Amino acid sequence: MKRHINRRQFIQRSAAAATTAWLAAPQLAFGKKLSPNEKLNLGVIGTANRAAADIAGVQGENIVAICDIDSNYLDEARKKFPQAKCHTDFRKLLEQKDIDAVVIGTPDHTHAVATVAALHSGRHVYCEKPLAHTVSEARIVAQTTRQTGLVTQMGNQIHASNNYRRVVELVKSGAIGPVREVHCWVNSTWSGGGHPKAGPAPANIDYDLWLGPVEYLPYSPDYLPRNWRSWWHFGGGTLADFCCHLTDLAFWALDIKAPLTVEAEGPPVDAESAPPWLIVRYEYPARGAAPPVKLVWYSGDRRPQYQLPKWGNGVLFVGDKGMLLTDYEKHVLLPEKDFAGFVPPPPSIPDSIGHHAEWINACKTKGKTTCHFEYGGMMTEAGLLGNVAYRVGKKIEWDAKHLRVKNCAEAEQYIQHHYRSGWRI
Repeated sequence: MKRHINRRQFIQRSAAAATTAWLAAPQLAFGKKLSPNEKLNLGVIGTANRAAADIAGVQGENIVAICDIDSNYLDEARKKFPQAKCHTDFRKLLEQKDIDAVVIGTPDHTHAVATVAALHSGRHVYCEKPLAHTVSEARIVAQTTRQTGLVTQMGNQIHASNNYRRVVELVKSGAIGPVREVHCWVNSTWSGGGHPKAGPAPANIDYDLWLGPVEYLPYSPDYLPRNWRSWWHFGGGTLADFCCHLTDLAFWALDIKAPLTVEAEGPPVDAESAPPWLIVRYEYPARGAAPPVKLVWYSGDRRPQYQLPKWGNGVLFVGDKGMLLTDYEKHVLLPEKDFAGFVPPPPSIPDSIGHHAEWINACKTKGKTTCHFEYGGMMTEAGLLGNVAYRVGKKIEWDAKHLRVKNCAEAEQYIQHHYRSGWRI
């Protein structure tokens, strides 16, 4: 019991610290309501690869600060935004006084520390998915968001698509009846395989800053710039990469939150590398009159045992009256013969003005986004819990309120974040 109390106290102190820091911070855009025609001053943490796409989504605003640990990437960004101040350490960027909001496009292991620091400083935040590298970090990010009231958006761009809106409307309308199963699969693999080869970091990379809060590991070209997702130390493999994209529909349409149990199967666990394939089974409780839901995740070459069209990625809702199959761009009701002549409900979810534009507009007008960190935090936690269940090799019983696995003490090491000296959240 003492350990559980300490954990609760830890979470409460983290949230309290966020509130105290926010109240003490200079209030920028949150303290003023801007006209949609006025421009925000943005700080951008990360400038290449996925971060470059985020910059493209917000470049209509004033980019006043850019940050990257790779001097080559930073030099390229400097050419595009010569008026912006350049930084290699995001903590220095946050000391810049003219920044209203921050865009974070770094690897997973620095998402949470950068996000919470930005929220503490009083800035609105857009952060790529998943929101965190550990479950404890995801919870702190969500709590800090709630405490500060700042505008946030998780980089789950597919959430803004019209196809996703129409799927959610169909499920909520009861077109396929009460939903008891959801299956999500992705035709992708992030897996390192073998021990990474160590060597000296290139001169253009500040490797110590790239490591950020995680314990030191020697530099390897297997980590930077793109393959860090394959290694537990920095990412969470395919599940962490895609869970927020595909499970989003289940969270949105069925209003599920925290799972009761999580069980996973895959190849033998590698201490360093994420698996090439994975199946994860989640059990969610009933919500009012809605029945319990079993959600199953598949990656690599694994798929649900249904006769379905050969789509690369997919989400399948299984209801009492039929099924709904969708990917990012299209959807179909199954069996098709049973839905001949079916008339879908009229659209009820407004079209998005764009995932980045939605966040920008909300920052200016004190509005809301549809993929804020409290919502995104739930999906992030679920994805990370799938990896926890796989790594401990047993079905885990999840106590979401107290942030603990009830039946497996070994899981604790994967639930909580562990930072090296000099870093905190």
